[in-house]
Amino acid sequence: MTNDGFASDECSTGDGVSSEVILQAIVTGVLLGGVYSLICTGLTLTFGVMRIINFAHGEFLMVAMYASYFFVQSFHTESYVAILLVLPGLFVLGVATFQLLIRPILGAEPLNQMLLLVGLSLVLQNGALALFSPDTRSVQSALLYSKIELGDVIVGIPKLIAFATSIVVTLALYWLLRATELGRRIRAAASDREAAALMGINVNRVNLIAFGIGIGCLGIAGPVMLPIFYIVPNIGSFFILIAFVVVVLGGIGNFIGALLASFVVAITESLGALFMPGSTAPVLPFVLFILVLLFKPEGLFGARAR
Repeated sequence: MTNDGFASDECSTGDGVSSEVILQAIVTGVLLGGVYSLICTGLTLTFGVMRIINFAHGEFLMVAMYASYFFVQSFHTESYVAILLVLPGLFVLGVATFQLLIRPILGAEPLNQMLLLVGLSLVLQNGALALFSPDTRSVQSALLYSKIELGDVIVGIPKLIAFATSIVVTLALYWLLRATELGRRIRAAASDREAAALMGINVNRVNLIAFGIGIGCLGIAGPVMLPIFYIVPNIGSFFILIAFVVVVLGGIGNFIGALLASFVVAITESLGALFMPGSTAPVLPFVLFILVLLFKPEGLFGARAR
């Protein structure tokens, strides 16, 4: 699924695993956690704050990655430059999706929202399949094989960029929600729509902008992930389950918690690849998820409800 492969930084040593290999697995997990966090920031806003269960989030990521791919093919530049076009494009797509599909059923049962967005994900995925075929696509970045060697630990530059970008985006969204008037309006509308409307807040406009921002975050994630991952029409399905696991583990609506949970999930998966047979390592985050729901349902970094 990856161009240079997160797994390529790890090596299995059979019965014995050296400390260098374990350290490399931890570093790889941290970098992979940055990728997971990039995907989860927008989902934390739409699901954790707005309580919209966006099962099409992964497919919007797929759209962002295809848009970035064709941008690179057209202008022969690094995928990171595509953020200038893909970010506003995904924001507009999010606004249009909210206005046309979600707003009419915003007050309906959560099941109705879920089924609508599952249907939208299927439409987007099969539309991409019809337009682009199931063939994998990738870009050849000048940074693809660039790396930093810190002793026995290897750090890939594209993964390091994704990690740094995830930190910046998470902190920016946290600041937006906590320190700006728009953020206060978003939180007020999410907490109590009727009370927010009585206080003079245009709830529909606030939700429209918030959903656009949540999808727009994928306009950053798509270009940043493009040098690391191959693109296929169902790539969104590869990430959406992990994204929901991360958002819940981090505590509903907790951006910093989602960032930390991304690292926990990715490091668990990376270390599991060293010690578990075959392809069973991806099961570990879901085992962790079940255990947290049983013993700490508010999430690893969420506050207990009173």
